[in-house]
Amino acid sequence: MTPAVKSLKRAGVDFELRHYDLDDHHASLGEYVAARLGLAPQQVFKTLVVSVEGRRQPVVAIVPVTETLDLKALAGHFGARRATMAERHAAERATGYRPGGISPLGQRLALAQLLDDSAAAFERIHVSGGRAGIELTLATEDLVRLTGARMVALAARD
Repeated sequence: MTPAVKSLKRAGVDFELRHYDLDDHHASLGEYVAARLGLAPQQVFKTLVVSVEGRRQPVVAIVPVTETLDLKALAGHFGARRATMAERHAAERATGYRPGGISPLGQRLALAQLLDDSAAAFERIHVSGGRAGIELTLATEDLVRLTGARMVALAARD
């Protein structure tokens, strides 16, 4: 049981735990997960760890797997000019999860979290369960409440 699953059980939140087999022949893990589990890809969200100029700790961005994170927009939400993807080791150290399986729930440190506002269109969304091969489905409002995430525009849209 991962810290993400434990945190949901401890909070008494209704969620669904789904497992999938990994296959090394996929370009996008998130889109692979959506296809493997028969989920709408726009409802499957990836958890990204980002370093923001002027902040001591990294932040978390939760965006649909079908979209790209707009780093400049994310930086702006923190009053900064620049943001970059956190180094692999820094992401693992801050969250307690290995990249490819980072969950927004049950993280080692209480990091600031932002959720792309497209999530508001869905009653339930899907996020990593804290390890590659595990996906969680839960109410969007529960994710926001448990993580303290602010819902803002994060995806790079044309």
